[in-house]
Amino acid sequence: MARKVYVEVTAKFDTEGNITPLSVTWEDGTVYEIDRILDKRRAASLKAGGIGMRYTCRISSRQSYLYYEDPRWFVEGKR
Repeated sequence: MARKVYVEVTAKFDTEGNITPLSVTWEDGTVYEIDRILDKRRAASLKAGGIGMRYTCRISSRQSYLYYEDPRWFVEGKR
């Protein structure tokens, strides 16, 4: 089973209350810009546990899941 890695996220909040993540800061301080949001839906993390808003993101030509489990953000990390 994967672990939850809580990350810092820079996001845009619009007047309708929509959240658009723009970048993710990893545990070591590396900042990854999100190139594109491919999908957004309420879903469970089957690998790490937990449920929240799941953003399918393209980061450096790779697809990743980013979860917003109010009030924190996490990604699925390897053990």
